[in-house]
Amino acid sequence: MASTPRLVPPTYRIKTARPASRVRPAARVCPAARVCPPAPAAQDVAVSGNAKWAVGGIIGGSAAAGLLAAGSSALALYFARRVITPVRVRDEDQEVLAVIRQDRGLQVILKATPESTVEGVYGFFFDGGRGHARLGRIVSYSPAEQTVLREVEAVHSGDLTTARRGYWSGTVYPDPADMGLPAEDVQIDVDGGTAPAWLVRAAPEAGTPPSDIWAIMVHGRGATRQEGLRAVRTARDLGLSSLLISYRNDGLAPSAEDGRYGLGSTEWRDVDAAIGYALGQGAREVVLFGWSMGGAICLQTADLSRYHHLIRAMVLDGPVINWVDVLAHHAELNRIPSAVGRYGQLMMSHRLGRRLTGLAAPVDLKAMDWVSRAVELRTPTLILHSVDDEYVPFGPSADLAEKNPEMVTFEAFATARHTKEWNVDPERWEALVAAWLRLQLAPRPNPGAA
Repeated sequence: MASTPRLVPPTYRIKTARPASRVRPAARVCPAARVCPPAPAAQDVAVSGNAKWAVGGIIGGSAAAGLLAAGSSALALYFARRVITPVRVRDEDQEVLAVIRQDRGLQVILKATPESTVEGVYGFFFDGGRGHARLGRIVSYSPAEQTVLREVEAVHSGDLTTARRGYWSGTVYPDPADMGLPAEDVQIDVDGGTAPAWLVRAAPEAGTPPSDIWAIMVHGRGATRQEGLRAVRTARDLGLSSLLISYRNDGLAPSAEDGRYGLGSTEWRDVDAAIGYALGQGAREVVLFGWSMGGAICLQTADLSRYHHLIRAMVLDGPVINWVDVLAHHAELNRIPSAVGRYGQLMMSHRLGRRLTGLAAPVDLKAMDWVSRAVELRTPTLILHSVDDEYVPFGPSADLAEKNPEMVTFEAFATARHTKEWNVDPERWEALVAAWLRLQLAPRPNPGAA
């Protein structure tokens, strides 16, 4: 998912009129055939000082309440639209202070941030996303100067020495070729056209037919198919071909008609199309891998796809298990009152809210609450989630595993930020996924065998 937006509530100035000293009484209407007493003269209807301020307070208070309500509605709408509107240009919020050339290669001095000070291996995009470098271990860190020195393991594109800003990423390889893996560029038929994908076939083994189980990699919100490259080697070692897909509104696949994210409620159809493509290319079953919102998409696919019975297993990294929980968390991060955050959720999920949000159809947030629907999940699922995830809290992932231990295995990581469990500890991530998938992919016993 993209970086957390900072929302600043709008400020309003309230003007109130000075109350008049006298109020002219309204004309009275008397019923027919009835004599009404004469109305008092206007000058006799005086308003006391206390009454004047009471009337002024009611008028001013009503105006203030109306403006506050309007402000809350505007903020709720802004919050809702930020969640469902794709971001086309990433904010280059990581500052590069210097690049040092050494005999062994390059080192880079960065402004210390919550991202750049965590150990591990990461991707760094610069020059508007055209440049990419792989950054490794921390050489030194100075809290006083707010700087961190890291090794540069590789520069895949661009000139890092001229970079001044960029953005942090869990994507350590920009494409399969940089991993030394052969890949095919394929097109998958989806709503509105075709979606590009990378197909990395399983490593051929002498005398062994190609695997008929494929891995389908589903990236998260604001990311691209590059995100799934971290899992390709593990899948390949297990004999799986990997299909790294794009889906609606991600900048590669055709945009939806409304140009809005469905948070999984619409995107699953493109995963369904990808499964159909894999089956047409010889796959018999699939394993879904999903990161962040990609996890929510995978869960919807397992629930709604016509091929749900062919999904052998799911591996979810930092997944969104319950959107209500995630949106409440982001409202709190952005210091938005909880009531305003709930109003934003209502705008997304109610049919009348689509005129304001631009959604073609409401987003059913309750249908994507898999903690409440835990017993309905019947696909074996491995969840890897950091307890230090700042973007998608791990609590719902742990709750889902607790409520459905038969189907869900939860593995906690520490220190890793959102969807960067692999980056912090790739050896553990790959070992856990490989061991768990070997169990799931083992030949099933034949019930008819003696």
